Amino acid sequence: MKLATYQNGRRDGQLMLVSRNLANAVAVPDIAHTLQQLLDDWHKLAPRLEEKYQALNSGLLAGMVAFDQRQCLSPLPRAFQWADGSAYVNHVELVRKARGADMPASFWTDPLVYQGGSDSFIAPRADIPLASEQWGIDFESEIAVITDDVPMGVSAADAASHIRLLMLVNDVSLRNLIPGELAKGFGFFQSKPSSSFSPVAVTPDELGDKWQDTKVHLPLVTHLNDELFGQPNAGVDMTFNFAELVSHVAKTRPLGTGAIIGSGTISNYDRSAGSSCLAEKRMLEVIADGKPSTPFMGFGDKVRIEMFDDEGNNIFGTIDQQVVEYKD
Repeated sequence: MKLATYQNGRRDGQLMLVSRNLANAVAVPDIAHTLQQLLDDWHKLAPRLEEKYQALNSGLLAGMVAFDQRQCLSPLPRAFQWADGSAYVNHVELVRKARGADMPASFWTDPLVYQGGSDSFIAPRADIPLASEQWGIDFESEIAVITDDVPMGVSAADAASHIRLLMLVNDVSLRNLIPGELAKGFGFFQSKPSSSFSPVAVTPDELGDKWQDTKVHLPLVTHLNDELFGQPNAGVDMTFNFAELVSHVAKTRPLGTGAIIGSGTISNYDRSAGSSCLAEKRMLEVIADGKPSTPFMGFGDKVRIEMFDDEGNNIFGTIDQQVVEYKD
């Protein structure tokens, strides 16, 4: 199934069932008003929703309308949990290499994760308001999963069954604020403003054989100011799959239904596919030339993040955003 959340004047929006080709959508208040409500009672409500999904795809469902991505909030406009990993360890290795730092061997066996703010996600077509260009504004193109209730101490083998939905992510980062925060030894906070998620969240079965070993084996395509920036394959060089990330996050605490777990920046050793964030491109320039030549984002710059199937169909809809100056 494919699911979205329309703006309706309420914090958690209106759950919409979306056709596989993203052409049509329908509200389903007789089943659930919000995505969180659906997730909370998934085993009971999802089979009923699946019946409507089949009718929607056949074009025979009463009440359907043309799907408008501009009306979408992030599928979960707010969530109980947003934890982002760094599953592409080659990306971490590259960043550390550029500043002459060795990488601990444990990074290859124990995932890096930070806990992000989950109370104010940005809509996928909304502006990204920030107060200063001097903060080093960057996008990070990623994938995330949404879970049901995950028990504390769950194994990676069992964690896979707790993955309900997948989305794309723009994990906005303020690179020039990161060093100072990390130097305090207490992690990210100011350097990680609100993130954005794709208009549509999809169940894993929608990906067919591209969902294997809890990895998405498709390129993630990013455009910066309408120019192709990168399209690395998300299934390649992913050191920790999503089941392993979920297991890691749940090692010492249970996760509540609606928890979002991110992959971190998609990155391939084969750099010919480009990058999924400006920081990686800048680090490659440092290694090659001794200094970066690509600037961070400024006010007016735009980023677009999408994923397509083998036939060229847009799977999750499009994150399409512009950085603007925040004025209170």
